This record gives sequence, C-alpha cells and structure tokens, in this order.
Amino acid sequence: MTIGVLALQGDFAAHLQLLDAHGVATQPVRTAAELEKCDALIIPGGESTTMSRLCDRYELWEPLRTRIANGMGVFGTCAGMILLAKSITGASRTFAQKTLGALDIDVARNAYGAQIESFEADIEIAGLAGEPVRATFIRAPQVTRVGPDVEVLARWNDRPVLVRQNHLMACAFHPEIADESRIHQLWLESLCRTEVKGLRTE
Repeated sequence: MTIGVLALQGDFAAHLQLLDAHGVATQPVRTAAELEKCDALIIPGGESTTMSRLCDRYELWEPLRTRIANGMGVFGTCAGMILLAKSITGASRTFAQKTLGALDIDVARNAYGAQIESFEADIEIAGLAGEPVRATFIRAPQVTRVGPDVEVLARWNDRPVLVRQNHLMACAFHPEIADESRIHQLWLESLCRTEVKGLRTE
C-alpha cells in the first residue's frame, strides 16, 4: 500500500516522516498523476484557504472527488478536516473556499481560537489501547454537526474532534506533531483491516 500526502502547503512533511519512519511507502501528491500512484491519501493541516486555491491551480478537485467516490481512503487533519467537510463556516469573505463535501460533517474554521491560543490536550480515542493521545490544536476547526453515518471516535469538551465515515477519517488536531502514530494506524486498519508493519497500537 502506498500512502499519498497532499503536499501543496502545510504540515505534509511531518506526515511523510512519520510514515517513512515506520516503513510505510509514501508519495507526496501535487498533481493528478501523483495521486494515481496512491492507494490512500492524507490531507495535512495548514491553511485551508491556501490549499483550496492550490487545488484550483493544480486542477486537483475533480481527481480527488473521483478517487474518493470510488472508495479511496482519506485521513484529514485540521485543515484536512475542513477540506473533507460537507459544509464550512468562517471562510474568507473575499474567496469562495471549496471543500470536497465527502465527509458528512459541518465545521467552523478556526473556532478554537487564533494561533496564539493554540493548546494541547490529552484525548481518549475509541479503539486505542494505552495512554491517551496528546493532541495539538492549532487554529483548529470545530465540528458543529455530525451526520447519522459518522462515527465519533473522540471528543474534547463534549465536541467531536475525531470522526470516521466508512473510508474517511478526520481530526481537528495534529497527531503528527507529537510523533503520534496510533491514529494513523487506526485509519489504516479501518481501510485494510490488517496491521501495517511498524505502526502498532500497543
């Protein structure tokens, strides 16, 4: 299995390093041709408006929507959650930000505060053994609605922060910053139902 990481902007390098360190084959994705090389995709944190503009520039929206409709697994973190969401609030008044509309959630951009209000919290994740995940929230989106087919895997202050719908998963925080591989493992296991070598939940 080759895991792509959307590498237009944001924290893509940390995801690539985490996966590479555990022996997972990776592919930075900036073009439709590179996307075709991938079995699944991570959309990293970053600035979602910039990512949206770059998806326009590199003509990635339709290839992404087609692959997702055909069952490609996607894991979105922070800005990645925004791009996957059905609907968003708080977008720029001067730019009609697009989303993939694939994950049946609504989110409010930057709802946990500005950059200076970034914080960390210990999050209990359904299905993960061991210690809680140390989650880093940076200008994080807040989930304001969850569709009936969406499973909430974690909450913080009673708000969903990690959700899954079939082959799609998204979190409002950055697991890769703390070199936390268990959430990546959870996503990969939900796709293939087998353990990926080197990524373990024990």
